[in-house]
Parts: sequence; C-alpha cells; structure tokens
Amino acid sequence: MGGMALVAHGYRRTTEDVDILVAPASLETIHKSLIGLGYRPLFEGSKNVRDTRTGVRIEFVVAGGYPGDGKPKPVAFPNPADVAVEIDGIRYVRLATLIELKLASGMTNPGRIRDLGDVQEIIRVLQLRDDFADRLHPFVREEFIRLAAGVRGNSA
Repeated sequence: MGGMALVAHGYRRTTEDVDILVAPASLETIHKSLIGLGYRPLFEGSKNVRDTRTGVRIEFVVAGGYPGDGKPKPVAFPNPADVAVEIDGIRYVRLATLIELKLASGMTNPGRIRDLGDVQEIIRVLQLRDDFADRLHPFVREEFIRLAAGVRGNSA
C-alpha cells in the first residue's frame, strides 16, 4: 500500500521499504510464516520485519489503525479484502483508498508531508480532476481539491 502501490497505479516513486496492509488477525500468522525463513523482526516484539538477504524492511500496516498521527479520525486503515484491486497479478489498495490514506496522513502529521506531495504527483501523472474527490471520504475531499488546484497552478 506504499510506494509499490503508487507505482502500480502509475506514479513512479521509489522507497526503501514495503508497506503491506493486513487484518489484525493475520499478523500473528504472517509472523509465524516468515520469521526464521529469511525474515527477522526489527526488534523483539516488532510487528515489522526485515528480509535477511536484501535488508529490505517490510512494514505491516494494521487495519483499524489511523494514518498520520495515529490518532482517531474519520479515515482509518481499512480491511485489505475490502479495498483490494489486482494489478498484474498482485493485490494493491485501490487508488481512491491510497489517496484517502495519504491525504489523512499528511493532513494530521507534519512529518508526513511527503504523503501530500505523493497525492499531488498522482493528480498530475494521472490527470485526476476535481470530481475524483467524490470518490473520497468527506474528511479529505477539500484537501484533494486544494492540491489539485495547486497542480493546475490555481490558487485554492
């Protein structure tokens, strides 16, 4: 649901980790399946792991949590089964969900401003119009329209 999802949806951006949206009940099973088979936890009790061969960090984003500052808000990480779209045989979060999560993250955590920049680039590359905001949660719609205006060179 991070940089790899951005690429799958048409915006080329590289990151140094892989973000995977998981249901809370799946996290333990995932760890049991990976730990010792080429993956290790980042530290004792960490939900995230590292590929021991490549060093790539894999971050598990748990459904029900909140993007950005981690505080409750109208936009939360959804159940992956409810928002998945298959692209080239791999399941990613659908575009509208990806944009919602990035907007909510950037809006509530000044340290996540890159998420707003990602949305601007998605708008530019995919030439999304203001009416795309109708597909987004009301909590983030105004910010999407503001960023879209900025991409077009308009003042919001």
